[in-house]
Amino acid sequence: MNKINYFFLLPLLVISPTIYAKTIQINFTPYDTYSIEVAHIDVGDTIEWLPNVDHNVEFLGGPNMNSLPEKSGFNSFYKVNFDLPGVYLYHCTPHGNMGMLGLVIVGNNFHNLKDIEKIKLSPVAKSVLEKLIKESQSNLQ
Repeated sequence: MNKINYFFLLPLLVISPTIYAKTIQINFTPYDTYSIEVAHIDVGDTIEWLPNVDHNVEFLGGPNMNSLPEKSGFNSFYKVNFDLPGVYLYHCTPHGNMGMLGLVIVGNNFHNLKDIEKIKLSPVAKSVLEKLIKESQSNLQ
């Protein structure tokens, strides 16, 4: 193989990490829960929430509280790309007090977990959050 062929192969060897980013889809269940309640993803991955007439996605906390994703509409496709490592907490706006919550763990990084635990929630939602936190950490063992 001559030097010119190496020149053309070099870009194939230096591949951007975004090429390897994955997309996870989350549905809403008939039981007022998300089909994936704890999502472990890598930095740069994307989550898509599929449309549902009765539900939406609203972020309550994350590694940067000043730049949380905007709340989704009802019955609309919603997509978020996660570029910051840490724990993200979200809920369905009308059903959050009943415990319709989800966690996204980006990069297996729990540095902001204490901030997530301090978010004011109803007693039912707080109980669900505690369960989800235990579940998220059990995947690490």
